[in-house]
Amino acid sequence: MKNIYLLLISTLSLINVAFAQQFEVKGKITDADGNSIPFVSVFIKGTTKGVSANTDGQYVINVDRGVVTLSFTAVGYKTAYQTIDVFNNITLNKSLDTEHYTLNSVVIKANGEDPAYKIVRNAIKNRKAYLEEIFAYSSDVYIKGMQKLVGAPKKFFGRDIQKTLNLDTNRNGILYLSESQSKFSYMKPDRIKEEMISSKISGSNNAFSFNKASDMRINFYENLLLANTGLSARSFVSPIADNALFYYKYKLLGTSEENGLTINKIEVTPKRKNDPVFRGVIYIADATWRLMGTDLNLTKDAGVNLIDTLNIAQHFIKVDKYFMPGNLKFEFNGNVFGFKFKGYFISFYSNYNINPKFEKGYFTPEILKITKQVNKKDSTYWANNRPIPLTDEERKDYIKKDSIALRKQSKAYLDSLEKANNNFTVGKIIMTSYSINDRYNKRSYTFDPLIKSVFYNTVEGLAIKYGVTYRKRYENNRFLTIRPEARYGFKNEIFTANLSTYFYYDAIKRAGVGFNFGNEIADLNNYGTMTLLSNTINSLLFERNFPKFYKRDFINVNTQRELANGLQATLAVDYSRNQALTNSTLYKFKDFEDREFTSNNPLSPLDDSPFFPTYQTATVTAGLTYTFGQKYITRPDSKIYTESKYPRLSLRYKKAINGIFGSDSDYDLVTFEAYQERIGLGLFGYTSFVLGAGKFLNNNKVYYPEFKHFRGNNAKFFPPNLRKFRFLDFYQYSTNQHYLEGHLEHNFSGFILNKIPLLRKLKLEEIVGLSYLTQPEKKNYTEYYFGIQRLLFGISYGVAYDNGKKVNQGFRFAYDF
Repeated sequence: MKNIYLLLISTLSLINVAFAQQFEVKGKITDADGNSIPFVSVFIKGTTKGVSANTDGQYVINVDRGVVTLSFTAVGYKTAYQTIDVFNNITLNKSLDTEHYTLNSVVIKANGEDPAYKIVRNAIKNRKAYLEEIFAYSSDVYIKGMQKLVGAPKKFFGRDIQKTLNLDTNRNGILYLSESQSKFSYMKPDRIKEEMISSKISGSNNAFSFNKASDMRINFYENLLLANTGLSARSFVSPIADNALFYYKYKLLGTSEENGLTINKIEVTPKRKNDPVFRGVIYIADATWRLMGTDLNLTKDAGVNLIDTLNIAQHFIKVDKYFMPGNLKFEFNGNVFGFKFKGYFISFYSNYNINPKFEKGYFTPEILKITKQVNKKDSTYWANNRPIPLTDEERKDYIKKDSIALRKQSKAYLDSLEKANNNFTVGKIIMTSYSINDRYNKRSYTFDPLIKSVFYNTVEGLAIKYGVTYRKRYENNRFLTIRPEARYGFKNEIFTANLSTYFYYDAIKRAGVGFNFGNEIADLNNYGTMTLLSNTINSLLFERNFPKFYKRDFINVNTQRELANGLQATLAVDYSRNQALTNSTLYKFKDFEDREFTSNNPLSPLDDSPFFPTYQTATVTAGLTYTFGQKYITRPDSKIYTESKYPRLSLRYKKAINGIFGSDSDYDLVTFEAYQERIGLGLFGYTSFVLGAGKFLNNNKVYYPEFKHFRGNNAKFFPPNLRKFRFLDFYQYSTNQHYLEGHLEHNFSGFILNKIPLLRKLKLEEIVGLSYLTQPEKKNYTEYYFGIQRLLFGISYGVAYDNGKKVNQGFRFAYDF
């Protein structure tokens, strides 16, 4: 009896497996003229299980044995259904009819308002309800990204582009191809969790995709879109935003019937050419006033950077009583320095679960988790699970680059590659830098370029500073750097040398330890004043020697580590012997009658005697930095912080210990800083601020190099920094007591100049700002400035007040390189 029972169970199991077997349905989707229709959504009717066609209209879907009905939907085409009896693999090609939108029942009177406006007003009225109707959901998300060159110059900076980028003879080819699958979860107001299931990058077998489902989210029910994406400094106004009628013109192109719904096809265009808005088509359902799809473009006129056009096509599928994104495509093209490119990122959503019950603690600051096994899936897995088939071009790219990637891992290949790349040239050692790379052993040596090593100042005269950086990489993103550096002044004949090392031993905990010792010529302002090259030019050509120097013999041990999410700790122990220096030469190319070199004493420009006695100091410095609402991405080899919407706080305590190892200093300094950059203000740009304060709790013995210094500026040209003053002297107002410092800057991101026809093409960004400092000897010092900037350059005009009295004004030129 027992054997009969087991036999019966086995037979039933085999029957179940046979009937549960899945088969492959594949084909090509075209229009009535036989042209391929890209990215058509193919779903099993009544479910959210589906796939998408690729750019060539090809699709593949796995279905259970039996009778199934497939739906084929694409924006601008009539939805088609096909019922099939599946008992084997099937090839099913499908032709879709273009959706015909008619205006038969619409009468537009002369000077009357287009009917589209009434439809859009209703959509705006329901916008907030649809934005908030879903409390939570989860779904499977597949993302594919592809970028390719479709034209390029033969050479760029002397390098053969075809060989360098592995292009065809027409200098065309795929630069980047990546796929990923994730499980994505969302809950109001902004809690997200994503776990990457699989990842693949063409030509990088061991890499992990940077695809992120949260980056692919765009919701046109929101008023403003695409903020802080790098696409533009400003946000873009949705066609159904609360104030959309101020920015858009609408035209009803026609209506059609679909599944009992009347769908309105509405053209949207900017009222003003250069407003930050979309142009294209939106689809809105009558009665419910829901968005049913979008086919919208952003162009250079709207203020996008680096690309010419970005197309956003979104299609919705019905899930229960809701409509959720089925697929979303970002397609782009552009031309930068003769490099013509195009590409797309598409996300496909399936297996929706609306309003699931997430367990307590499900959502954490970890918004994306990538494990070691993510990139280990083989070709069979991808063939069975990829919802968008590869095109022939993409398939060939995988085969070609993956085989090259395997070959590149061999020592023979890497040695031959290094032999070509490591060749020594005079140009490298003088102008750029000379590197010796050993990729097989994951190490490199980089030699400084001579052009940056030779300089002049009035303390050392003609001098040279030269260093070599050694870098060794280990598994899990760990690395070791060792840098010896030597410096010699030919006039004062002082030779210094030091060695700095740093070992980054835990990328997940962001932990590292450093050890440095030797001697150096250092700036009296520990933040630095200007580069050696800038000071050389100012000294030789303009008789201005702004930086002041001293010599220090030192030993330093430091470490850093994350204590908790968003909380970073640092600790450093220093010992140094510090010696004042004086000018050794007053040489310059041109002698200006109205100016002369100053001494190396910043507080007494005419007194060239030593600024302070030689002294020793031993200090311990501890710091904590905490970011509110810090979210992060976990990868197998690192932890990546994302930009927080909230400020970052920093607390630092420095103790000079008198008597230990002969230390002469005796003080306690506590500093605090709160800061945040790029606080988005929608169409009005963004704001950044820094607020800092500090106090010497004990200042029994503080030598000038240990004072609290500030980031001043005495030059017309300077590298920008939010914490940097534009007119404050580098040294005069450093303090050994207490201080309060603040900086506020707002970038209008073209909000004003974009309205001026002759200037809008330059894409200039307007900035206004103020800086404030008060301390016992410099009370209520304030700077106000305004200006414009673009990419790496900027110009501003500012005025400085000292306790209400104007003390300086003028132009400042910024360069960020």
